[in-house]
Amino acid sequence: MGAHARHKDLEDLAAEARAALVHRIDESGAWADDPVWREAFEAVPRHVFVPYYYVGVAGGYERRWGESPDPRARERWVRGAYADAPLATRMRDGELLSSSSQPSLMAMMLAALEIEDGARVLEIGAGTGYNAALLAHRLGDDGLVTTIDLEPEITEAARRHLAAAGYRPFVVTGDGARGVPERAPFDRIIATCTLASIPRAWLAQCTPGARILTPLATGLIALTVRDAGHAEGRFLHTPAYFVPLRGEGRPEPEPARLGGVPHRAREHELFRFLLVLSSGSLDPHEAYQLWEREGWPPRERYGITVSGGREWAWLDDPEGPYVWTLGG
Repeated sequence: MGAHARHKDLEDLAAEARAALVHRIDESGAWADDPVWREAFEAVPRHVFVPYYYVGVAGGYERRWGESPDPRARERWVRGAYADAPLATRMRDGELLSSSSQPSLMAMMLAALEIEDGARVLEIGAGTGYNAALLAHRLGDDGLVTTIDLEPEITEAARRHLAAAGYRPFVVTGDGARGVPERAPFDRIIATCTLASIPRAWLAQCTPGARILTPLATGLIALTVRDAGHAEGRFLHTPAYFVPLRGEGRPEPEPARLGGVPHRAREHELFRFLLVLSSGSLDPHEAYQLWEREGWPPRERYGITVSGGREWAWLDDPEGPYVWTLGG
């Protein structure tokens, strides 16, 4: 009886923390254009997907665990599971391999995906399975949601978490840059890992008019697919920092030589966005001159076009004066 009561108390605490998280996301305006996501975040228990996670402490990381024998540690675990913050879920030799993204950013991305009933969705980067569960809740368990990750231990854990929460999306182990051709075509593709360029395989697996949303160059690019050889779109306004895609299509390192660039620009996140986006095509000084000349342009002035075997980024106009090959 005592153990059952303690378990029930923990579930009550999780429900209260989940309601508080939903309220915080409400206040952020993340799903103003598609409030159906509110129901998904109310229903899907995030703590089931993060049975343990790591938080930064002086000198390293502290592991929080839902099965800790210390009731105060379990309470910290469940409260932390519903913080509006990213949670590190897999570490190897001090390197972050996988995480559960910040819920308000997830909500904004899901709303920006503009999902309609009956849409077939591919998620690149299974992570804990939480995002796939939100998609499955929104679309139903009719085989509409597919999620893929390169690491077998990640996909196995995602399957366990999804089963425990009562959701059954299709979970694939493989290279996300290659998509999942056997599950195509897709109406939406969403990535939860950052890329250096748009994999051509994704376009080939999309229906005409499909939407692709992926992190790239510390931003989020939303592309509309015309056909297997053409897609185009602009960045959303928000910054976004994700774990890099492992396997094909991994991003190149950010250029480090910033000689001649004023300190105020080096530290400005919009300049660093341009620096990563134009890496290999513009040197840092050229990027700084463009950035100053155009009045520190926000992310939504930039876009990407994939067409005719080429891929380029641009400012304001895909055929305008400021264009450069993506990824150099």
